[in-house]
Order: sequence, then structure tokens, then C-alpha cells
Amino acid sequence: MKKAIFEIYQYVAPAVLTPLSFFLWWRTYDGNIWLTLIAWLTPILYAYIVPGVGTNILKVWEFDTRFRLGRFRPHHGFVFGSATATLAWLCHGGFANSVFDLFQTSLVLASVLGFWNVLYDVKAIESGILRVYNQPWADNKGAEAITLDYAPWFFAGFGAIYGLCIAGAEWLVARGLLNATVFCCLFPVLLLTAIAFPVWGYRRRSNRVHGHTGCHPIAKE
Repeated sequence: MKKAIFEIYQYVAPAVLTPLSFFLWWRTYDGNIWLTLIAWLTPILYAYIVPGVGTNILKVWEFDTRFRLGRFRPHHGFVFGSATATLAWLCHGGFANSVFDLFQTSLVLASVLGFWNVLYDVKAIESGILRVYNQPWADNKGAEAITLDYAPWFFAGFGAIYGLCIAGAEWLVARGLLNATVFCCLFPVLLLTAIAFPVWGYRRRSNRVHGHTGCHPIAKE
């Protein structure tokens, strides 16, 4: 039953939330395409790159779905990205005008994305649609322990940088500093930072707790 719910959700949710989240940010930003793309596209690309590497290259994660490219479901970027962009919009207040606003947005999105995605992955692992071959899995621990081994960094850590990206871009727009040229130079840096920070934190924690980076599947003894 749980797996059937996730099977339905993975198609229905992005079909609805992908255009909806784009429209919501587009309207909030009065048609500013550069702000809209930072808020909307960042989580979509993150959810293609990081899980794509984690499944098909490192083979630490695996999706058990009908349509797959290796171990990766081809629509995953929109499953995670559309929901994340929608949650971020729901949490969005006014435009960022100060350093305090930057860190406030970062903290809010880290907290919200960390909480909901930890909960989602626990249920996804329990349903069998997601498999994670990390140290807690090898130690025969439950879905909560498996999820908490990686999810806080990959979701809350991403949320922290994502929040800084959104608020920082708003700060630039308020000062007339964000245009097509700046966006093309800035966006790759923001995306790389949003990827690198969670990966760095996860590897560092895994080394400290387990004695390895957690970037390869762990075999059960």
C-alpha cells in the first residue's frame, strides 16, 4: 500500500507542482526570470546531479520504480525539485534587504527542507521504493537510522545554501545588480556551492562516525 502511494505521488506531484511552483515564483518576482530560475531551477538540478551520482556512479542509493535509468528514476529532479520549490515559496516572506534576511531565509529553509525530506525518505525506505546501502543499512538498522545518516546534510545542508541563494539574489536585484550576464556567471557558482556543501558535510560526518566517507555501498557482514 505504501509503495503504491509513492508510485502515484512520483508522477502526480511533479506534474502539478512543476508548473505551479514556476508560476508562483514568477508571480512573486513580477516576471523577473533570473530570480525565478534561481528559486525554481536550483533544486531541480540539484536533485538530478547529486542523486544521479549517488545511484549510478557511487551506487549508494537505488530507486525501485518502473521507469529507471540504471538505479536512477529519470524524473527524480522534478519529484524533489518541484516540491522543494513549492515549500520554499510557502516559506517565503518579503524580499531580502539585509544580512539578517539572508541568514533567516537560510535557517528557515534548512529547517523546513530538513524536516520534511527526512520524513519523506524514512517512509520511502520503509515502502521499498528507495534503497540506501549505507553503514546503518549494513548494520541492519531501521529506516530512521538509515535516513538520519545522510539526510540532514543532503536536505538541511542544501536548504541552507538554497536559502542563501534565493535571498542573495533578491539582495542583488534590489540594488540593480542582477542581469543576464551576472546570472550566467553567478548561477553555476550557486549550484556548485549547493552541491558541494552538503557533500562535504556528509563525508566529514561519515568519516568521523563510521571511519569512511560513505561514498560507496557498504556490504552486510
